[in-house]
Amino acid sequence: MAQLFEVHPDNPQARLLKQAVAMLEKGSVLAVPTDSSYALVCHLDDKAAADNLRRIRGVDDKHHLTLLCRDLSELASYARVDNRQFRLLKSATPGPYTFILEASKEVPRRLSHPARKTIGLRLPDHKVLQDLLALLGAPLLATTLIPPGETEPMNDAQDIRERFEHQIAAVLDAGACPMEPTTVVDLTGDEMAVVRVGRGALAVLGL
Repeated sequence: MAQLFEVHPDNPQARLLKQAVAMLEKGSVLAVPTDSSYALVCHLDDKAAADNLRRIRGVDDKHHLTLLCRDLSELASYARVDNRQFRLLKSATPGPYTFILEASKEVPRRLSHPARKTIGLRLPDHKVLQDLLALLGAPLLATTLIPPGETEPMNDAQDIRERFEHQIAAVLDAGACPMEPTTVVDLTGDEMAVVRVGRGALAVLGL
């Protein structure tokens, strides 16, 4: 049975987050709240955990996974970012946006898109997740928690726990999330391309 950590959304209990970090470091997959919806996360450097995350989500290696980062300097070490891209990232983060960028050598090749060598990155604006990332001291590999064969993300921690009780180690319950996916923006071309319109306003991106 997956554990349920009931954490305060604005002042999360450090002892519970430390337990979650210990699980991640042992190779577990967790469900965590974000500023868009709940997400499945695991440790970046654990291949078995990443494979398990894809299996739970029901996606193959062509599906862009996302790195959840603490700040822009951390993001910039995992992606190739020029001055134009950096200015755009700075204006839109933290927030409900996922940016597709060229992966740097810091990203394991098995995690970047096999053909394009790109990776999705984002800086979430959610206190629980920010504190979890700070305690972990590294990015988390993530994907929106949408059950296989469905189109909508899950938003209730109890439902997530019951649905995935034998597949994930724990759920961080900080209450309901907005239940709207991030806006996905591809910055790898000469022009910015919106891949998916979600919670992040396009006006912030100058569109």
